[in-house]
Amino acid sequence: MKPDPLLTVRDLRVAFRGVEVVRGVSFEVRRGEVLAVVGESGAGKSLTARALLGMLPAEATAGGTVRPDLSSERGRRISLVPQDALSALSPVHPVGDQLAAAVRSVRGVGRKEARALAVSALERVGIADAARKARAFPHEYSGGMRQRAVIAMATINEPDVVVADEPTTALDEDHRDQVLRVLGERREAVGAALVLVTHDMDVVREHADRVLVMYAGRLTELGPAKAVLGRPRAPYTAGLLASLPRHAPAGRRLPTLRGTPPAPGALPPGCAFAPRCPLAADDCHAAEPEPQAVEGRLVACHRWAEVPHPAAELFREQPYVAS
Repeated sequence: MKPDPLLTVRDLRVAFRGVEVVRGVSFEVRRGEVLAVVGESGAGKSLTARALLGMLPAEATAGGTVRPDLSSERGRRISLVPQDALSALSPVHPVGDQLAAAVRSVRGVGRKEARALAVSALERVGIADAARKARAFPHEYSGGMRQRAVIAMATINEPDVVVADEPTTALDEDHRDQVLRVLGERREAVGAALVLVTHDMDVVREHADRVLVMYAGRLTELGPAKAVLGRPRAPYTAGLLASLPRHAPAGRRLPTLRGTPPAPGALPPGCAFAPRCPLAADDCHAAEPEPQAVEGRLVACHRWAEVPHPAAELFREQPYVAS
């Protein structure tokens, strides 16, 4: 029996000056699970995640429902691991002081106890000599250590939901794996759900329980990560997977998705992916597909039954051409 959702998102919409960039996205997040949100740049994945935190830009307008609304309890029941740890941390205060301030703002403990909790939080994310490093400033940390520090800050108050927005983008593969391992350990320790925004499908494969694939601000595919990555039913998901080196046929150049995503204010009629899709037919250009239940997941595609297996076969006639 599946646990009840911690968060239920229905028909989420985010617009800038009347132009929708997130267009009716719905999903649920359950305790203890990792929900990965993937897609190309501009898909709306970061805006979707930040809407959960109530951290949209001032010029944005939002619609739909997020239940319960945890944005007023940011730092206590929901927290953020940002992409750029250096920008997220104050350059003029020691890291330990910043963690202690996060504790005091939520728990109301004294300075001494908050300081001890800050040092313990740094120890738990694998920072050696944590008492000394707590007195250091962010610029004295390496990139991987800074990312561990913001994980410590995001989990120090044991939130129900942690939102990680591209937390490993600036890291090499070794540091990426270390940070994701630490993030997973802290998620499990506090019993939180994790919403992981990423462009890295290998990260999804290794760490996610479920995956939400977005394109042009809409849900394209949503389901168990193992099923979606093992047998994608949306051509766009298939294209993302086909572009991974491990899926490239031996002796052939790496496939790629032709073209670029449409601008939010200039969407084509019908399915937004149709101009780039090898399977597109007349109905794809005429009507935007609504998500439908397919093989234990949701798929928004008119041609889902025609997606071949393995996924790379759909793009075999589209070899990569260097620009």
